[in-house]
Amino acid sequence: MSEDGPTPGDGPGDVPRAEPGPGPAPGDVAEDASAGRARERRPLWIAVVLLLAGAGALWGASAVTWDDAAGRDGGGAPPALVPLALLCLAAIAAVVAMGGWVRRVLGAVVLLAGVAAAFQLVGAAGPVVGQALVVAGAALVVAAGALLLVRGAAMPRLGGGYQTPGAARRTADPERELWNSLERGDDPTARD
Repeated sequence: MSEDGPTPGDGPGDVPRAEPGPGPAPGDVAEDASAGRARERRPLWIAVVLLLAGAGALWGASAVTWDDAAGRDGGGAPPALVPLALLCLAAIAAVVAMGGWVRRVLGAVVLLAGVAAAFQLVGAAGPVVGQALVVAGAALVVAAGALLLVRGAAMPRLGGGYQTPGAARRTADPERELWNSLERGDDPTARD
């Protein structure tokens, strides 16, 4: 209680009001934004690594001697393993370059390629190493396809930050707009 009488927050039932504290520091906002962009990019790189590992496993399975009568590397291996591995490698470039619904369609194609790789084992008798490589490659490709189907549209696109000035979107956040203008090369100190 003050000398002039009761003030709000002095009574027994009143709760003192907290003074508003300082907002987040500018460095904290920048760190949060960069962490958000890193989280957006993470599924993209996971999909790329899964496709690369799947292609490597399928390629390795094609190099294993499947038929002892052939007497050479890759003899008797299911013939579709190399084309499926090449499809996975091509999908890496497409995943990085494309975005939106096109990436989801690509995810469906990649998922089907993984299923096709798994079906290469049906009726194929071969060494355990070759079969294990096909199963591992198919699982990795299916996982990449599923990731692209679920999160493909939200992943960043190659060159997405380098838009023409006319195509750049205006944001409601003035701080973000300042960073966008700096990225475009505008000088914020030269404003009239």
